[in-house]
Amino acid sequence: MQNIDEIEDLSLSHLLEPPYAGNPYALYRRLRTTDPVHWDERGSWVLTRYADVVAALRDSRLSAERFSLDVSGLPEEVQRPVRALARQMLFLDPPDHTRLRTLVAKAFTPRMVEVMRLSIQRIVDDLLDAVEPDGSFEVIGALAFPLPAIVIAQMLGVPPEDRLQFAHWTAAFGALLDGALLTAIGLQEALVRVSALMDYFRQIIAQRRSAPRDDLLQALLNAEEQGDTLSEDELLGNCILLLAAGHGTTTHLIGNGLLALLQHPDQLEWLRQNPALIGPAVLELLRYDSPVQMTGRQAQTDLEIGGKHIQAGQYILACLGAANRDPQQFPDPDRLDLQRAAGKQLAFGHGIHYCLGAPLGRLEAEIALSTLLRRFPALHLACEAATLTWLPGLVFRGLRALPVSIQ
Repeated sequence: MQNIDEIEDLSLSHLLEPPYAGNPYALYRRLRTTDPVHWDERGSWVLTRYADVVAALRDSRLSAERFSLDVSGLPEEVQRPVRALARQMLFLDPPDHTRLRTLVAKAFTPRMVEVMRLSIQRIVDDLLDAVEPDGSFEVIGALAFPLPAIVIAQMLGVPPEDRLQFAHWTAAFGALLDGALLTAIGLQEALVRVSALMDYFRQIIAQRRSAPRDDLLQALLNAEEQGDTLSEDELLGNCILLLAAGHGTTTHLIGNGLLALLQHPDQLEWLRQNPALIGPAVLELLRYDSPVQMTGRQAQTDLEIGGKHIQAGQYILACLGAANRDPQQFPDPDRLDLQRAAGKQLAFGHGIHYCLGAPLGRLEAEIALSTLLRRFPALHLACEAATLTWLPGLVFRGLRALPVSIQ
């Protein structure tokens, strides 16, 4: 198969092909240097320059209201989740977005996140205690996947015995968000799973109304701003958003971040010697290999970006992963540098839709990576890096598995 630098067609579709999926940044680099505002055969404009991405995410003419699936004629269990998902903050513009974010933010405060610190540390320790005697383990399955699932389930008050099923339901929502490989049948199956998750939440919500508890779900139920509350669709849709966004992306952050460290021994050793700087180090890991690679918008009117005419109704993909490797913003961007000032990275988005759960995701990654490095001084890859495989998709970037040895 051709080298990515030799391909004439620069469609993002190439990133779904296994030889290229492991390194989307080569394609992004070509797009950024040759056609930074590119019309893709998949039916959208692709932005790869940092300045264009930031401007697009600030532009009120580009709407976030893009979750539209034609499910007419399909069973009600398929139509229900579409209505609820369309009421997520992720897919709304002001004033609806402002109202919902204000309500949800009251229940998702920095204080609520910070009080989880000791709990997150206990979860990480327990997960690593279980695998340490083996001398080797697979990071995604043993730590990166269960950790955020347990944390967000605890915050929402989900019983421990239901957490595994909970995590698999959220994977269905992740597949909907990415959509790159979903067939018509796959789409319907994913919506049925999301519908089952909504039914599960309805049962818990009914319990909370009769027996309130001190958790995130109860806070969402109690959230009020000038007498306003969340409708059922808004409550269910945004519970799913918090759950899924707080799970899959954090899994990928831990996996991608640890792989980057293991592939850069000098940076790994620097972090071992400077453990107190794990916070800014995680920002650089987010920049270097972003768990969320792109986000979409739809033009509400004709406009121009980078000299290209965008027509009303056309879709735009803002490539966060490409923007995070733009040399105009980050010198020598393909080099991992944990001492870099990476605070302006876009892994959590930008503007009014900046991820509400960013502090929680960063905290989980900081604790997970710090604990791995502290407990396992001999930590190293247990396979050749070239044999690692990545999950298919355009929006999310994460490993299928990451085997390591601690001996």
